Amino acid sequence: MEQILPILGVSVVVFVSTNIDDILLLSAFFADPGFTPAQVVAGQFLGIAALVIASAACALLAVRVPDGWIGLLGLAPLALGLRGLWALWRGSRAREAGVASGADEADAAESARGRHGSSASRFKVIAVAGVTLANGGDNLGVYIPLFSSSPAHIPLHAAVFAVMTGAFCAFGHRLVNHPILGTRIRRFGRAALPFVLIGLGLWILSDALVLVRAG
Repeated sequence: MEQILPILGVSVVVFVSTNIDDILLLSAFFADPGFTPAQVVAGQFLGIAALVIASAACALLAVRVPDGWIGLLGLAPLALGLRGLWALWRGSRAREAGVASGADEADAAESARGRHGSSASRFKVIAVAGVTLANGGDNLGVYIPLFSSSPAHIPLHAAVFAVMTGAFCAFGHRLVNHPILGTRIRRFGRAALPFVLIGLGLWILSDALVLVRAG
């Protein structure tokens, strides 16, 4: 027990320090009515799991990810952000032109969910996971040496990360549903999410500039 407690403490500190920015992303996703809480939670768990598996594989195989290549992951949130921005623009144009009434839009949305509900839900889960994975460059930079230093403790670290992921999801959901802050977050969440993703994508892509300089 004396050995486990310090390991647990390290796992918690490492997870919080490398995922604190996920609170903003989780809040934006939870505030967007286009995503259900279940899709956001599933996507977050999937993304964190992918980061842990990739880090464990690199640690066990003594693989070092070359500088710059992780930055290319920024293409994922950038593409999703541009897609969301395009959807917002189309929705705004449709409302201005009076293409459909509120009832017509609801009927169309219900019909679309009926035809493509399962595939659309999977896409949204993968979208959240992709953003989490793309935002995980610092995670890989910390997890790989951590796992390399003590391969036997990888399952324990992974278990702590899973619990902390659930806690972060709960905090993000609670923040969006806060009596005072939640209303403002939900009001601007859908409009803000594309810009948050575009900014995140460009910021992550900036790490790939080393590839251009190297060329």
